[in-house]
Amino acid sequence: MIPAYGTNGLTDHRIDDALHLLADLGYGGVALTLDHAHLDPFAPDVARRTAHVARLLAECGLAVVIETGARYLLDPRRKHHPTLVSDDGRERRTDLLLRAVEIAVDLGAPVVHLWSGILPEGVSDDVAWGRVLTTLEPVLDAADRAGVTLAVEPEPGMFLERAADVDELLGRAGRPENLRMTLDLGHLTCNEADPVDVVRTYGPLVAHVQVDDMRRGVHEHLELGDGEVDLPPLLAGLAAAGYPGLLSVELARHNHAAPRVATSSLAAVREAAATAGVALGGAREEHRNVSTTTERTPA
Repeated sequence: MIPAYGTNGLTDHRIDDALHLLADLGYGGVALTLDHAHLDPFAPDVARRTAHVARLLAECGLAVVIETGARYLLDPRRKHHPTLVSDDGRERRTDLLLRAVEIAVDLGAPVVHLWSGILPEGVSDDVAWGRVLTTLEPVLDAADRAGVTLAVEPEPGMFLERAADVDELLGRAGRPENLRMTLDLGHLTCNEADPVDVVRTYGPLVAHVQVDDMRRGVHEHLELGDGEVDLPPLLAGLAAAGYPGLLSVELARHNHAAPRVATSSLAAVREAAATAGVALGGAREEHRNVSTTTERTPA
């Protein structure tokens, strides 16, 4: 497993500075959110920008996965709209995911991460399942041709909010090889009865992992050590399941203190892995000149 950091927590940094910062700190990967801040999939010059990011990733020695959870990329007035289950505009979500698959190919990213969205009021589960499967169908086909895996995240409050829900999606879709699961380890503490059991049960289906701290019943991403997540047994469970991918720190509301938070997060992941007896790969050991602060500064 490779320590990584999400660019949605680095939006106050230019993409060049963000990726060099992560490499300098010792991260081996990055979860790249497609958004206006770093790589806009709808920009007229997206091909040029993608090529530039590909060169940066190679220069920094960073593995990459693609994330598609930008808040206002598709609608400047409605957060995350449209989703896989929205009443209208779902074709725009399909378009974004198709673009994400193309960018993943260009960047050498094996995984595109996504989630279902919040079910609109009055929409039945049967209708919602139909919307999810119909909206994803062309994306699954494109990803299969491209050799890219789609990793669906169970998200508290969304239609697919628990790991069992995503497993049901996999079953309803016929369990294609390129449709898998994202697990956010903070969400497990927030939203699941037994986080370790979830990892044990669904570990073989996991294609992407997000790391953050959280408290039971409260969907708020916290710095590692500030919540109730017991990280070592979760990492041990992932290792036992043979998970080989990124451990992507997911702290999108900590941009104002990103250098400090990225530094402390990597230390926390390494400490948890050592406690669990889990080897981490891919992270650089050399720390070049990186300016950080140990103070918790306000946004």
